[in-house]
Amino acid sequence: MAYCKWFKSLSKSSIPEAGGKGANLAEMWNSGFPVPPGFVVLADTYRTFLRVRKIDKKIEEKLKDLDVEDNEKLQKVAQEVQDLIMSSSMPVDMQDEIKELYSYIDAAEDLKSVKTAQALLQVTSRDPAFVAVRSSATAEDLPGASFAGQQATFVNTLGKEALVSNVQKCWASLFLSRAIYYRVKNNFPHMKVAIAVVVQKQINSDASGVMFTVNPATNDLNQVVIEAIYGLGEAVVSGEVNPNTYILDKKTGNMISKDIPGQTFLLTRDAYTGQTIKRNVNKDRQEKQVMTEQQIKTLWKLAISVENHYGVPQDMEWAMEKNQIYLVQTRPVTTLKQKIEDKLESKVEPILKGLGASPGHAAGTVKIVSDVNELDKVQKGDILVTAMTNPDYVPAMQRAVAIVTDEGGITAHAAIVSREMGVPCVVGTKSATKILKDGDEITVDGTAGLVYKGKMEMAEVKPSAPAVTEKTAIKVKVIMDLPAFAQRAADTGADGIGLLRLEGIIASGKIHPAKYLRDNRLQDYENLIYEGVKAIATPFKDKPVWVRTSDIRTDEYRELEGGEEEPKEANPMIGWHAIRRSLDQPELLKSEFRALKRLVDEGFNNLGVMLPFVISPDEIVRAKMIAEEVGLKPRTDIKFGVMVETPAAALIIEGLCEVGIDFISIGSNDLTQTILGVDRGNSNIASLYSEFHPAVIKAIEHVIKMCKKFGVESSICGQAGSDPRMAKILARFGIDSISANVDAVQTVREVVAQTE
Repeated sequence: MAYCKWFKSLSKSSIPEAGGKGANLAEMWNSGFPVPPGFVVLADTYRTFLRVRKIDKKIEEKLKDLDVEDNEKLQKVAQEVQDLIMSSSMPVDMQDEIKELYSYIDAAEDLKSVKTAQALLQVTSRDPAFVAVRSSATAEDLPGASFAGQQATFVNTLGKEALVSNVQKCWASLFLSRAIYYRVKNNFPHMKVAIAVVVQKQINSDASGVMFTVNPATNDLNQVVIEAIYGLGEAVVSGEVNPNTYILDKKTGNMISKDIPGQTFLLTRDAYTGQTIKRNVNKDRQEKQVMTEQQIKTLWKLAISVENHYGVPQDMEWAMEKNQIYLVQTRPVTTLKQKIEDKLESKVEPILKGLGASPGHAAGTVKIVSDVNELDKVQKGDILVTAMTNPDYVPAMQRAVAIVTDEGGITAHAAIVSREMGVPCVVGTKSATKILKDGDEITVDGTAGLVYKGKMEMAEVKPSAPAVTEKTAIKVKVIMDLPAFAQRAADTGADGIGLLRLEGIIASGKIHPAKYLRDNRLQDYENLIYEGVKAIATPFKDKPVWVRTSDIRTDEYRELEGGEEEPKEANPMIGWHAIRRSLDQPELLKSEFRALKRLVDEGFNNLGVMLPFVISPDEIVRAKMIAEEVGLKPRTDIKFGVMVETPAAALIIEGLCEVGIDFISIGSNDLTQTILGVDRGNSNIASLYSEFHPAVIKAIEHVIKMCKKFGVESSICGQAGSDPRMAKILARFGIDSISANVDAVQTVREVVAQTE
């Protein structure tokens, strides 16, 4: 096996073998940016070392059941593990490969043009280079878990033996007490996290600094900010030196302003000892501009190129040696969004507080809607304010730039639909319709759940990392309701639709399903379902699309034509809806099955159908019989599955699997409320609603494990599937797929890729 790889042989998708730092440096190198040459000692090399020296099991045993809150014990065990790694000799073939690549590192660029043995000898006979040896853990860039800084870095490394020793020290640093503590607290198995090591030529900077493709102080996206000092960049990090600051117009590169505070000393590498030392800056240079105008222009061009490559604002570190500028690191600007929110909150106090249900910011004019007869009040650019939305509100919701409600939690109709549309939404304010008036101008912060008086100008920035596009074992799907937003969902690159709810399609017809049944207009109902599912499934051709049969609660669709005749129930959430209602009104279920049969006959061989709110195997058997009556053969024409949304379904999951199903999807919203006895639509008890309650987690784990036993595919949908913390838990349980809201697909995909 290869123990090491040059940057050129890696890519941004190489995180599993090169770690986050190594993969990003490879991306920069292969994109043609001026990166100091280097290579990566691969994560599998570390794993092989542990296995060959037979210390992996010993490490695991030492860490088993370790109480990390016992600091004395933690420190003792951490040191024992590190000593175990350092006292185990690195296999000779590993050492030889590391040393061989190191001998070429100072000539990596020259090697591209080497054609003769004599030229090769000239290149490889140079003096050894100083290198930085940097840990690159395979989980360090995980969203929601900051592994960066947990492991060691060694600078000013010179010579083959010193390099081999420092690589081994990086491996040992995976078990520093702080790293052990962090993994335990974030539920990461110790032996699942591996470590790669970056070995990179170290620049002895004549000047160095940072630059941003956005002004981090003002959030101005039209400016580039460059900071520069003489010598090594550590002087800025330590706060000992105030840098030159150049602010440039991003579009033209023209200087907007500059600040030259003066610099009396610099840090540099001593030519004899190889250590970092402090030296005085010559007096004639102390008050001068560090970088020339031409060098500043070069940095500006580099900054623009990097942002264009990654597609998001970047925070970069650069260094210059002998007039050659190098890019040593770049990362997305992750502070912008928070700074926007901090700036917003520092200006004025919010006039309303609720739950942030759909992220983003928007400013507009308030339109109070008391019932569906007032929906026309909401025009494009307005903010819809109401007690709570229902499916009839969707056309107005599509026109609004933001939505605010009195009632509801993060799984309420307003929240779910807003996330699908990408519209900022705050729910559960309790008094929005009383405090606000038609014509008021407000700003809605759907991320923090706050509403402010007046219109505020804010740059909406999405500083996410480049999209993760590699295939993962766990599929990341999307949740869908509305045909109009199907292409937006498909553009996320999701691996299919894990939940296609029919209710949005039904509401678009403006007629309650029960009225189709009473008026004997079942063909119209079938056509409505057929057209809607087809519109949503078409952009997902060749990817699985799981359609949930209708789940019509008696209190949610009264505004549809014929809905006024719905029975009034004390507890509609656990009342006459889902599969129990479908089996009582089988003609409606037949119409839904017929619509799917038409699509199957047209070549949509990627469809699946699932039954909601199942509590017994008998319901599955009866539904299958109804499907067969219309010519739709379960598990032959179409995949057949069920939703696990009740304690009953979770507890008897074996029985559900035994009657013959292809898949299950854990409906986390309903499963959480039925296990906890918490109405998920009630803002008064929203604080009690948590998918992370031990009872819910235990039920989810049981369901996934039983499905594995029976060869049934397991999935999850609902709000929990959009939470990166839950994605990590589900990955450990071995779930097959996760369905997320449109806005969360990328984040969940990154978590899955890193966790795997």
